Parts: sequence; structure tokens; C-alpha cells
Amino acid sequence: MRVAIVAAEASGDLLGAGLMQALRARRPDIRFEGVGGPRMQAVGMRLLEPMDALSVMGLVEVLRHLPGLLRLRRRLRDHWLREPPDLFIGVDAPDFNFALERRLRDAGVPTAHYVSPTVWAWREGRVRTIRASTDLLLSIFPFEVDFLEQRGVHAAYVGHRLAREMPLEPDRAGAREALGIGAEAPVLALLPGSRRSELERLAAPFLETARRCRAEIPGLRLLTPLASPAQQALWGELRRRHAPELEIVEGVGESRRMLAAADVVLTASGTATLEALLSKRPMVVGYRLSPLTYWLARGLRLVRLEHVAMANLLAGEGLAPEFIQGACKPQRLVPAVLDFFHDSARVEAIQSRYRQVHEALAVDSDRLAAEAVLELLPQ
Repeated sequence: MRVAIVAAEASGDLLGAGLMQALRARRPDIRFEGVGGPRMQAVGMRLLEPMDALSVMGLVEVLRHLPGLLRLRRRLRDHWLREPPDLFIGVDAPDFNFALERRLRDAGVPTAHYVSPTVWAWREGRVRTIRASTDLLLSIFPFEVDFLEQRGVHAAYVGHRLAREMPLEPDRAGAREALGIGAEAPVLALLPGSRRSELERLAAPFLETARRCRAEIPGLRLLTPLASPAQQALWGELRRRHAPELEIVEGVGESRRMLAAADVVLTASGTATLEALLSKRPMVVGYRLSPLTYWLARGLRLVRLEHVAMANLLAGEGLAPEFIQGACKPQRLVPAVLDFFHDSARVEAIQSRYRQVHEALAVDSDRLAAEAVLELLPQ
């Protein structure tokens, strides 16, 4: 039994690896091949292309890499048309995966897609693409299923794997002990994103915010988790350029521990806001796209939601202040960060709401996803 699978970034690597393990537990004969990261390779995927080749975000950014992305997709398509797998699974990366799914589905290969694009938030017309591309959509958020089913997309709610993995009560004391941080020290975690473009755009405002907060809060400790050694190297270059005097504890693969140790989080928008929510940490969200990407999104009215951070969407309210594009500057970020350090009642209310969201998301995602996918495979 051959299953082809394509994931494009760290969050997809995590979801893909969990699904692969659950599938293999039920069907030991399954072999996996495709595009993924270290977690998927660790559970036995034969790598056809490195995951980093797909880690591009933003309309303008994608255009610059488009020729290479199209060549890669053609190579994968031709390979799987010559040797059809029993199933194809696209993990996120919708602009890349849906075209691949549609071509393979037209050739008779069953297809599943893990993680719905935010069609309920912007570019609702993409529902037509989903409907034509995939036999099954695995939805990680409960509010998505009704929206998709009403529009003719077969969807199954599987929850978010992180919600089951992360404890309802993070071990703050243990995390601080492991990081060598005192129990009473004030701690700010900086999460500037996982993509190169995010790091390059957010380093300056995030580091300057950290510098100003440190001047206001005696003994403030700074933490930055990075997703890979390459990102750590880039962050190091940016830190030396913008804030060489700042002492920051860094770690690869340490996001959960550092979030558990933090009092407040300054984060890029994206999966990191979900991880901060599951850690029950108050957060301030800052984000910048390329000017042209942002202008197109706003000018064409592609975005329909009041909030952009997943933490706020799941909570149903703006508990995490958002500072997007021109608003993402230290003079706006600093007061928002400092307010969380000084308003314990507000922090407690946010933590209570985040706990409620966590409980609703904490289902056995790997098992549910595997059971849904197995219905597409020949028995």
C-alpha cells in the first residue's frame, strides 16, 4: 500500500507525522513517499524532495519562486502519474497541493487534504477548487465543517494535534528550571515566525520592543524558540544587526518549554498563536507582509474577518492585540506588552478562556484523521 504525501512547513510536518503513525498502526503494510520534514522522515517517509523547497508565503514572495515551485510540482505529478499511489494526502500548502490533488484525482487516485484553507475568512471562491480537488478534507477547527459541508465539500473534524499533545496546565516551574530562569523573574518570549521573510520583517520591531520593555521591567528575561538551525543562524544575524546588546536565550525545538516559562508572548501571526493559546499565555501579535501583498489583500477585499490571529478566531474575541503591517512598530507593541505584565486580572481572564478553547480542541486528532482517511483506501 503506497501513500503519497506532501507537507510544506514545520506545522505540516508535525501533522503529517502524526497521521502517518496512526495509519501505519492500523495498516502496517503502508509505505509513504513524498515531501516532508524531519518528523515525517523519522516515521519512515521516503523523501522525494526537501520540505524547504515549498516554504514560501505571500503573493509577491510566491511569484519570485514560482518557476521553481511549478517545476517541482510537475516532477511530483509526473512521478505519481507514472506510478500511481493508492492515496494522495496534501498537508496544508493549498496553492501547491490542490492542483496536484486535482490532477491525480482526475487520474483515479483518491485524494485527501489535511487543514482547510481559511475560505471562511477570505477568498471564499476557493471552495470550488477544494470541491474539485479532494475527496476528503480533514478539518482541524470545529467551526469549519458545517461551512464546508454546506458548500459541497466532504469534511471531517479531527481536531488539532497540538491541543492533545500539550497539557491543559503547562509546567511553568519545570520549564523555568530547565532553562535556568528564576521562579519570580519576568519573562518575555519572542516568536518572530518560522519563514525567512517573517524573520526578516519582524526582527527589527520585535527586538526594539524587547529592548524598550527591558528598560521598563527590571530583570526582564528574553526567550526565542526557533524551528531549525538555519532559522537560528538567520535570527542570530538579525539580532546582531538590530540589537547586539540584548541577551536572549535561544533554542531550536524549544517553543513549548519557552512558552511555558514565559509570562507574556510577542508573536507573529500563524500557528504560533495557537501554541501560545494552548500554553495559556497572554500574547501580542505583530505581523508584516510585503507592501504589495498587503495592498493587494486589502485593495481586493480578500480578507473578511475582524481578526487575523488564530488565537482570536478560536476564542471568538480579540484577547490578543493585533498590530498588522504599519501598526507593527515598537511604539504600538511596547504598551500592549507592558500592559500584560501589569494587569494580572486581565491575564487570568484570558487564561481561563484559553483553557476552555483548549478543552474543546483536545481530541485524538491522529486517530480521527487516520480513520477518516482509511475510508478512502481499498480494504
